[in-house]
Amino acid sequence: MTLTGCITLAAALLCIGIYGLVTRKQAVAMLLSVELMANSANILFAAFAHFRGGASAQVFVLFALAITVAEVAVGLALVMLIYRRHGDTTLDLASEAKQ
Repeated sequence: MTLTGCITLAAALLCIGIYGLVTRKQAVAMLLSVELMANSANILFAAFAHFRGGASAQVFVLFALAITVAEVAVGLALVMLIYRRHGDTTLDLASEAKQ
């Protein structure tokens, strides 16, 4: 795969993630969209590291993946809290959890 193909793939994933984030109201779907956007950035870092010959970007990708996993764990915990309280995972109900 060429660098142009990697950039195209990352751009497509980013666009799909942005579209999912804007159009969805369910919290799990929004978390998946954010995950797609983070993975597109990781693909770019890994592609540039591969084609430029440096390993520092690949180390950055590993740290970014670890941070993304922690973000998803906290996000899913919040989704479970919203579901237990309201019986639904739409984020319109999350503003009521400020109490």
